[in-house]
Amino acid sequence: MVEGWGEDGLRALRGALHAQDGAALLAALRRGPVSEVLQLAGDGVAGAAAQGLPETAEMAALFLGALPERGFRGDEELADRLRAATGDAAVPLLRPLAVDLEMLAMLLEGDPAESGGRIDLSTGECWPAFTDELGPGPEAEEDDDPERWLYVPALGSRAGYRDMELFIEEVEDVALADRLRIAMGGRGAFRRFKDVLAGDERSWSRYHRFRDERQRGRARAWLAEEGYCPHITFFAEPSSGSYPSGPV
Repeated sequence: MVEGWGEDGLRALRGALHAQDGAALLAALRRGPVSEVLQLAGDGVAGAAAQGLPETAEMAALFLGALPERGFRGDEELADRLRAATGDAAVPLLRPLAVDLEMLAMLLEGDPAESGGRIDLSTGECWPAFTDELGPGPEAEEDDDPERWLYVPALGSRAGYRDMELFIEEVEDVALADRLRIAMGGRGAFRRFKDVLAGDERSWSRYHRFRDERQRGRARAWLAEEGYCPHITFFAEPSSGSYPSGPV
């Protein structure tokens, strides 16, 4: 029985996603519970399924079973994508955009007074708002082109605060849960919460996976509302010289 994700397993998972290696991704996903990495690995599973990689349909089925049960924001959009990749539903009418959901989440959940930004629709690159203050670049004349840029609002930390509340509900150590609830009172809650968790390495790692999953899901849901989905192309066997079939 898979008990949890270790650092080596997460490193292997992220490495497979970065390399766009479907076979390595399937192998890495056996090293921990898929319920903790659905948003992180879901696009990769969809990409591998679209390539018809053996055993991917079974992995996609595991994801599709876990997503409705968990029900984070953005999980429904990911489930739609997996169903389309496995041929069980029509492809969602969303434009693929090569955006990093982690970077997008940072823009969305920053301080409204200082953050936010935009996405370059030609590359998917995320640009924080403060970079605009450094002066005009070589493409300054295109800065206001709605066909080139998608502006991203900064929505603040309320969702992050809710993440901490929900995480406490999953903490089995009663004493630790009590300390975390106390830490969340008043100003400086985020810092105190993390200080308490820092003394428990296992809980610290679980919180970061939990928070990252929820942040990615919120970024995915926001992107879908704007008419886009993350683009990812997977090779079934990267070393064999195979070629991707098209946007996923």
